[in-house]
Amino acid sequence: MSERNTVIRSLHDVGLAAWFGGSLMGAVGLNGAAQDEGSTETGRDRISSSGWAKWTPVNAAAIGAHLFGGGGLLAVNAHRVATQQGVGASTAAKTVVTAAALAATAYARVLGKKVELAASTDPADAEQAEKHPIDLDKARRQLAAVQWAVPALTGCLVVLNALHGEQQRPMEQIPGMWERARSMTHLMS
Repeated sequence: MSERNTVIRSLHDVGLAAWFGGSLMGAVGLNGAAQDEGSTETGRDRISSSGWAKWTPVNAAAIGAHLFGGGGLLAVNAHRVATQQGVGASTAAKTVVTAAALAATAYARVLGKKVELAASTDPADAEQAEKHPIDLDKARRQLAAVQWAVPALTGCLVVLNALHGEQQRPMEQIPGMWERARSMTHLMS
């Protein structure tokens, strides 16, 4: 039926799994541990900021792998996106949710870096934080919300990925392509 795309599918899926799992673990485990172990708000900020900073390069690699794999899958499945009923819509939805997850991830990092600088004991960080003052309580609230938005959005991507898998079944492809062709006949009249 179709050729195998194991490498790009693996990059797509493993990247998404790490992005979703890492963000969920961070929101639950890392932030929860910081709450338990930090005796002050600044102490909690230091603990969670340290963990999130260590996760950032791994997360960036995971996101890169997911995007590279997703682009490859889109290229090899372009014919299905164009001809199979429902695949174009689910691909568009997946693209929009991916963009939202990327935006939330980037915003979380910006807010996290601001909180990290404000909580730092390093004189250079303190100097930089003074140059760019923030409302720390507001930044903490926004960061907490966006750190939950990332696993929510990437969880939606996992569900959309499952839908794409179902749409690839041979019994889905033929009727889907037939239905799409049938719906296009009115344009030929």
